[in-house]
Amino acid sequence: MKVSGFSFIRNALKYDYPVVEAILSALPLCDEFVVAAGKSDDATLQLLQNIGSPKIRIIETVWDDSLKNGETLACETNKAFQAVSADADWAFYIQGDEVLHERYHGIVREEMMRWKDDALVDGLLFHYRHFYGSYDYVAIAPHWYRNEIRIVRRNKNIYSYRDAQGFRKDNNKKLNVKKIDACIYHYGWVKHPCNMQQKIKGFIRLYRSEIGENIMKSSEFDYSGIDVLARFEGTHPEVMQDRIRRINWKFDHDISSRKNLSLKYRFKMFVEKYMGYRIFEYRNYKII
Repeated sequence: MKVSGFSFIRNALKYDYPVVEAILSALPLCDEFVVAAGKSDDATLQLLQNIGSPKIRIIETVWDDSLKNGETLACETNKAFQAVSADADWAFYIQGDEVLHERYHGIVREEMMRWKDDALVDGLLFHYRHFYGSYDYVAIAPHWYRNEIRIVRRNKNIYSYRDAQGFRKDNNKKLNVKKIDACIYHYGWVKHPCNMQQKIKGFIRLYRSEIGENIMKSSEFDYSGIDVLARFEGTHPEVMQDRIRRINWKFDHDISSRKNLSLKYRFKMFVEKYMGYRIFEYRNYKII
């Protein structure tokens, strides 16, 4: 079985992305790893080169910032995906703010082997934990996606969808996937408030949205607008430990607070708690 990892990144240092940790977390499962390194305002290219693994292959790209609705991210994902080896059985996608805990390496490897020769399976579906504010809290409101595809077949008919959250195939068809007992840790909302504010401004431009006056004036992101969080009980991936020790800001949250949670989401959480089902959940895949 041959596995190719792939990802994309730009301005990793400017926006404080844990892209090195992301790549290292997936690397033990991969025979090669392709990174599309967009032309940056910082030393992102050197950062990637300094990882020093012979498995890593870097392709330099230029982002098309004229695209709308985050499609630039899907375009860059596809550049990396198309560059993986043609003889790969699976392609493992991980974004620059996502990390796979080493506790799941065995499970992921077993599931790739299990479904490798089943042509009906287009990909593997991972569970998600979305950290927010600090490494001690996870977001649990219904608008945070619970699952997404991160392993797909090396198939020319599969492509990154919309703003690169997931994948589609052929004529906009959803992928047939198997859900596996492994979790991606998403750290995109854990940054110093200054770095977070810079990232938000950059993403607003990528989505071609109007930048509000308050966002333009503020130098720090206001984490207090979150709706509902839970304390994280568990361990973080080993590759994240140094970054966690270097945290240089303070974030505390009253987990009993629901002041920013809408009535709609309160109802959804009530149904999920007592019926085990999340109503109107967005699913960009078909579980088979």
